[in-house]
Amino acid sequence: MAQVAVIGAGMGAMAAAARLAVAGHRVAVYERGETYGGAVRRFERDGFSFDTGPGLFTLPAVYRDLFVKTGKQPLEDCVELVQVDPSSRHVFPDGTAVSLPNASRAGVVQALDAALGAGTGDRWGSFLVRARDAWDRTRRPLLEEPLWDEWHVLGGREPYPAVPQKRLLRSTRRAGTLAEVGAWELRDPRLAALLESHALEFGLDPRDTPASAAVLPYMEHAFGTWYVRGGVRELARAVYERCVDRRVEFVFGAEVTGIVEKDGRAAGVVLADGTVTEADHVVAGVDPVRLRGLTEHVLDEEGDVMSDTSTPSPGTFTVLLALRGACEAGTAHRTVVHTPGREAELDWVGGEGHGPVTPTVTVLRPDDPALQPDAEHESVVLTAVAPPKGDWAADGSAERFADLMIDAAGTAVPGLRERVLWREILTPGRSADETGAFLGGVPAPSLASGKGDFLHPANSTRLPGLYRVGGWSHPGGGLPHAGMSGALVAGLIVEGPDFMGSQ
Repeated sequence: MAQVAVIGAGMGAMAAAARLAVAGHRVAVYERGETYGGAVRRFERDGFSFDTGPGLFTLPAVYRDLFVKTGKQPLEDCVELVQVDPSSRHVFPDGTAVSLPNASRAGVVQALDAALGAGTGDRWGSFLVRARDAWDRTRRPLLEEPLWDEWHVLGGREPYPAVPQKRLLRSTRRAGTLAEVGAWELRDPRLAALLESHALEFGLDPRDTPASAAVLPYMEHAFGTWYVRGGVRELARAVYERCVDRRVEFVFGAEVTGIVEKDGRAAGVVLADGTVTEADHVVAGVDPVRLRGLTEHVLDEEGDVMSDTSTPSPGTFTVLLALRGACEAGTAHRTVVHTPGREAELDWVGGEGHGPVTPTVTVLRPDDPALQPDAEHESVVLTAVAPPKGDWAADGSAERFADLMIDAAGTAVPGLRERVLWREILTPGRSADETGAFLGGVPAPSLASGKGDFLHPANSTRLPGLYRVGGWSHPGGGLPHAGMSGALVAGLIVEGPDFMGSQ
């Protein structure tokens, strides 16, 4: 039985803690804030409740496996999972719109043909077949196995297949980026926008994101889109309670300021009040910038994948809306309103253009009685990707950007401005204050190819006894990936460096 100190109470950290406790280890979680869940948070006011982190997720099997492996009570006994249908509605700048059925290739093909024109559905369906090939080639090394020293294999050849071309002197054409997939294979700006939105939500620029990012829409298509009744925050609550049931100790308001090194390995943590807690293993669920500040050990030596860096990532800008009036019957849970200025948005998010600009806005309208004071009101969440920025309030840009988001969302919510009782703006900087992520950045899932630039640091580190967990480590950001990182770290600690991942 070993003593394990876990830094942070995010989803990946709690997933690791529960698994380690079941394996017989003594686990203590030190969280700088006053609650659990990391970015999976909730805001409440005047009877309205909002998810301020992810509002939907894919691959519920990751958390089903966590609950099966850590106790007799399955996930569905702890939360109510709902498969939303349609999976999403998309509104394009030319005024066309399409609702995509959940996890139905035939249904999606039919819907696209009906809304966007004959042939668009077949092109998207053919794309999904190729995306499945990329998924099959990368699933195990990217999601289910630790990132071994041979990670360079993942950074090399593009797993997204080449497409045969009926052209003289050219039999195949291989897309290198997601934008090229959209332009060469989908050949419709609306289909390209649909594709690229899956990368943009993580702050990835499709113009330089590898074609292997095709796995992102494929995951949604293959495994469905899911909601947790009462809000996704309920999933965080369930994981936290499972940890407590397994006798994981949580210490809130406890900021870790250093990692103890002894005899060449991690041996405990130092708290802000000077308390030193010894441990046999330390699991760090923090971003690379903070982790580097916790230890003087060099974690970014040459050859270490995705060297720890202070380069900030784009973040999520969120506007919470308390609305008068009920949600209309048949309203899509999620609507994506696509920007009319794609290039301008991508340049601005990447820090190269001037803004704020009219963004791509995701509108979440969960028709859930638990989130509103009564049937005559509605809770709505708007999100968009924004560049890393220190102080949004200083020049009024936060209010201006919120106005742009509400204007865009008006195409998805009838009479939106007239219905607003109040709004709450959550800038990336505010997220940074709450979660500790550098400038409120959002980690993307790990992706193959791209010379390894789209991979995340391995779960094991060059300091024995110190492990990384959560969205800033392998296999990257997103609720499913966070849960997988917890399983990988637990496996490395319990079974040692020969752990091969899930079977």
